[in-house]
Amino acid sequence: MRLYIRFYLIATFLIFLVACTSPNKPQNSSPPNINSTSSQQVVTLDKNFLVAMGQTIYVPIYSHIYHNDERQILNLAATLSIRNTDLTNPIIITAVRYYDSDGKLIKQYLEQPIQLNALASTDFFVNRTDTSGGSGANFLVDWVSQKVVSEPIVEAVMIATEFQQGVSFVSPGKVIKNQKNSQSTSLK
Repeated sequence: MRLYIRFYLIATFLIFLVACTSPNKPQNSSPPNINSTSSQQVVTLDKNFLVAMGQTIYVPIYSHIYHNDERQILNLAATLSIRNTDLTNPIIITAVRYYDSDGKLIKQYLEQPIQLNALASTDFFVNRTDTSGGSGANFLVDWVSQKVVSEPIVEAVMIATEFQQGVSFVSPGKVIKNQKNSQSTSLK
């Protein structure tokens, strides 16, 4: 009798496991692409593009921070996040540039402007092993829109984990230049 109870429990458990797995999901699927461009599209801006508003946003990035009394360095990974907060209108990201502590351009992340749809977001990543920026690195983000929109949220998240310790913090962007009601764009 115990053998039948064991068989019944094992069979019930197996049926439960089979029922919990989705038949439409492949077993060996790769993880989703974090930098998905489903809400973005490359756009071309010409002299007929009328700008209702736009900004240049400065975002501090910390490639490393100091800790302990000896100023030991802890390298950090950084994620720049750009979030369109407008409920109905897209914005166009025209430039994402990464600078080091001396103000020298390290990397230009966009080859062409991209459109960020309403309520969509995108991100750009700096590896923890990339120490070229130094402790005073920064991003400059330029965006424009053909309509008056709510301003995007642009911020960076820095993180490091080491020796069962974790450090993470957010660095908000600061608008350093506004662009409103121009006749054409300046994509510099």
